[in-house]
Amino acid sequence: MEHPSGRRIFISTGDVSGDLQGALLIEALRDRACDRGIALDITALGGPRMAEAGATLVGETTTVGSVGIFEALPYMLPTLRLQRRAKQTLAHSPPDLVIMIDNMVPNLALGKYLKRAYPQVPVVYYIAPQQWVWAFSTADTEQLVAQSDRMASIFKAEAEYYQRFGADVTWVGHPLVDRYPAPADQAAARQQLGLPPDAPVVTLLPASRRQEVKYLLPLLLQAAQILQARHPGVRFLLPVSSPSLRASFEQGLAQYGLSGRVVSDQGQAAIAAADVAITKSGTANLEIALMDVPQVVAYRINPLSARIAHHLLKFDVPYVSPVNLVVNQPVVPEFLQWEATPAAIAAAASTLLQDEAARQRMRAGYAKMRQELGPPGACQRTADLVLDTLAQPQPRELA
Repeated sequence: MEHPSGRRIFISTGDVSGDLQGALLIEALRDRACDRGIALDITALGGPRMAEAGATLVGETTTVGSVGIFEALPYMLPTLRLQRRAKQTLAHSPPDLVIMIDNMVPNLALGKYLKRAYPQVPVVYYIAPQQWVWAFSTADTEQLVAQSDRMASIFKAEAEYYQRFGADVTWVGHPLVDRYPAPADQAAARQQLGLPPDAPVVTLLPASRRQEVKYLLPLLLQAAQILQARHPGVRFLLPVSSPSLRASFEQGLAQYGLSGRVVSDQGQAAIAAADVAITKSGTANLEIALMDVPQVVAYRINPLSARIAHHLLKFDVPYVSPVNLVVNQPVVPEFLQWEATPAAIAAAASTLLQDEAARQRMRAGYAKMRQELGPPGACQRTADLVLDTLAQPQPRELA
């Protein structure tokens, strides 16, 4: 029997990227459900974008994301509190279906609880953790597959990896293909931001998490300082994804004497306006590539976390940037941990500012990457998969 308020879906995700992907999926779910004459009641652990898309938030998770062993420690208690709140919500209003988005460690804990407390509720994992790139062991992968009734995979290699572990997985393609269907209009973006049409512009994207401000912001600002000495007319833009980061960004610009400004609520325009972006590794790499803007990628974590990963856990992957991973080629230069020095990053960015052939080679790699991400409509395909799963009769609990 259908709930009077509609079919209940619970979504669990974390960080800024998960909030964006969750919001895009919620919009597609509502459209597809409307076509089928189904009312949806969506609650979530997520962020402001998901709330704007129509989800009722039971907890804000965009401020508790982390990368690295020691980086995660400050967020353990807040994460446990959010999990407790989620379980209370589930107990009060048991869902008809649960969607997990990325955010592996919290979602594995929640998935374990769900299978024990609500074994009849189907779980769909969307944007599965990138175990296919950096799994230290197969145990987490096996647990993830055991907890997921269906998986919607955004990368081909990811789908093939989970299939080997027995997952019911469908490759749906990448949702950002719809969001960035064509190269960015640099001239329009510069006009929007009040920038000169012909000045060199470099956009810095150092952080969406507090920990990244500590390890990445000084690194990118030092690289920018070197670039400014080599290219005196360059302007720098720093888009800020969270108001809590704005003060750090503005202080950094002033401290390093950089000609530029912090940009709020116009992140896409700040990337589109750039000749080169210098960015942390992550989803932003794909967005920049789909906008056809040349980029340099850097990442650093706590040095102790890095040494443990490298020496004890034998963490060793050919690439970290999603752009390079998708095509398994070095399309964009990436500088990680000890290799991430201001001089190296500045040199790579300077080459892209001056060398048209290097820019065109990168754009050719971008074109190949776009093909590998699949056709438009990933969110709609995922929404259909979710609604099809929701329509399947589920085994009833024994009295």
